[in-house]
Amino acid sequence: MTHYGAREMAASFRTVRRNTIQIAEEIPEDKYGFSPAQGVRTVEKLLTHIAIGNHFQKQVHKVERRSAMAGFDFMPLIEKVRAEEAQSRTKAGVIEMLRTGGEEWARFLEGLSEDFLAEEVQQMPGSEPAAKSRLEMLLSVKEHEMHHRGQLMLIERMLGIVPHLTRQMQERMAAMQGAKT
Repeated sequence: MTHYGAREMAASFRTVRRNTIQIAEEIPEDKYGFSPAQGVRTVEKLLTHIAIGNHFQKQVHKVERRSAMAGFDFMPLIEKVRAEEAQSRTKAGVIEMLRTGGEEWARFLEGLSEDFLAEEVQQMPGSEPAAKSRLEMLLSVKEHEMHHRGQLMLIERMLGIVPHLTRQMQERMAAMQGAKT
């Protein structure tokens, strides 16, 4: 028996996505074109990138149910993702993508069996490790989102916004301090 399975992964992903959506909502629409440095995605493009960040894992585990990555043609998928990212979207459009895509992904995760999550997928020849469990590969979607959410929190600071998770922590600390006195 595992302690972390499909249900926990879906719940954890929903928490991560809920926090990403809150950041997307707190950044003003007129700042969606902001880029913190030359060559770095704008807020809009970064949120879009997050919204479609599961496309690779979806293709591997849901569409093709691959057991080995040898022979996987990355280029058509990369071109599709780049084309999707290149589309111009409003703040409302980006948030809707995050909501609907996130919930669709969470429902997919919830429906997976422990046996499926335990299956090993052979990685590209020469990769280390040579194989990964589906669980590990699927967790990478959440890890990828959290990586980019950290970037968004720094962008919020650059825009003069205190990130909601920081505000919540400050409120808890103030409440503990108040209870002490």
